[in-house]
Amino acid sequence: MLTNPINVVIAGVGPGLGVALARKFAHHGCTVGLLARSQNYLNQLVDEFSANEQTAIALPADLTKPTQITSAFQQFINTFGSVDTLINHAGGGNWSGIMDISAGQFERVWRTSTLSALLCSQLVIPQMLEKGHGNIIFSGSTSAVRGRKGAVDVSSSRFARRGLADAMARELWPQGIHVSHVIIDGVMDTPKVRQNYSLEPNELLISPADVAESYWHLVQQPKSSWAFEIAVRPHTETFFE
Repeated sequence: MLTNPINVVIAGVGPGLGVALARKFAHHGCTVGLLARSQNYLNQLVDEFSANEQTAIALPADLTKPTQITSAFQQFINTFGSVDTLINHAGGGNWSGIMDISAGQFERVWRTSTLSALLCSQLVIPQMLEKGHGNIIFSGSTSAVRGRKGAVDVSSSRFARRGLADAMARELWPQGIHVSHVIIDGVMDTPKVRQNYSLEPNELLISPADVAESYWHLVQQPKSSWAFEIAVRPHTETFFE
């Protein structure tokens, strides 16, 4: 447990890594803000944390809508005072080819993945600068470092998201704010994947709880040895080129 628990907001909490991150930080005594669209799902998670004597708050918001993002963060700040760690985790996509995707579909993926990360970050940076410390972590994937055929929306938004993280790190590290990016290379082990994904023999899925441990280590790193980017993958996964 932390001697001085930190306040964390996870933008994009869903089954899989999102909830694993919430559980990891709550386990260590952090106050956790849960930001996602489904009020019912968030309420279930808050009940789970409350039963374990952990502190969490539901922040229902559509991450494609700036006004809802602002309201969610204002609710957290009014309740708990500040955000010490922000995890920009929202993603998703249509996984469409260049001639198959509409402008509206393309824009929605960018709004969810990239614009929301910008807006969420802008809402917490002033307080972090005032305190002289803070953490902003971006969730990424191999699509952030190489394009993927048939996924122009995902590839372009992830590239932009990584570029945003890189630019922010160069600007904010000297001011005490640790900005980092996590590349997740492989298939995450979720109930939906187990139900719908055709697994290869002996295929090793990524454990959300294990990946959450890597995020926790990023927050704990001393200023003398910050990491900007880590890539996590099963030991059997082929390295991306």
